[in-house]
Amino acid sequence: MGWWVDSSVSGFFPDMRTCADAEGEKINGNWMSRVTRVTHEGIAYYVKVYTSRGRWLKRYIGRSRVRAEWENQDLFHRLGIPAAQVVACGETSAGAGYQGVVVTREVGGTADLDALYREGSSWFADAGWRRSVICQLAAATRKLHLNGFVHNDLKWRNILVDTSEDPGVYLIDCPLGRKTVGPMLTRGKVKDLACLDRHGKVQLSRSDRLRFYLSYKEHDRLDTADKKEIRRVLRFFEGREQ
Repeated sequence: MGWWVDSSVSGFFPDMRTCADAEGEKINGNWMSRVTRVTHEGIAYYVKVYTSRGRWLKRYIGRSRVRAEWENQDLFHRLGIPAAQVVACGETSAGAGYQGVVVTREVGGTADLDALYREGSSWFADAGWRRSVICQLAAATRKLHLNGFVHNDLKWRNILVDTSEDPGVYLIDCPLGRKTVGPMLTRGKVKDLACLDRHGKVQLSRSDRLRFYLSYKEHDRLDTADKKEIRRVLRFFEGREQ
């Protein structure tokens, strides 16, 4: 793929090189990618530039991380799951070199759950806000899993929420997600739930965590299979780092 850009920003991000070189606030970066926050006409855009297709065999075969990222965001929208909007994307290889770029438009008035947790946000003390976020996140997770999709990095930092009395929940940053079947789907579901609960068990009450799981399963009470799955979720990260 060459370069695709939404008409709303085609003048600002006319090609991949211009986009990759755009100046702004450096958000994070590593050997594989970097993220820059760029503002245009009062709207912020997150420009993620990849210098590698991925780890291991992904460097040579299969879907690259940047392609997975923009395709997964598109999938979220098609499933009716609120998510960041991709406004430009593309990748190119020239000899031994590689570059991939994906640009998402900011979701105004939001913050990621991890940031709110780290700053000790008072929103967590608001029972109505907390219940709304829990139920929306459970519904989004259920919809992904019913469609055979596992996120594989469903951590609080990849979930945006409105900091208002009527919060919305949005998914971002999903280069590792994919559709799968059988035992891999079963394991992926457990991993997604375990990732969510890693912070949940610190910040939320047991009642809130139970509410999330029952909403995710659309059950009024736990059955035997639910209890077995919960045990797998709680043990998933035992003895290893997240």
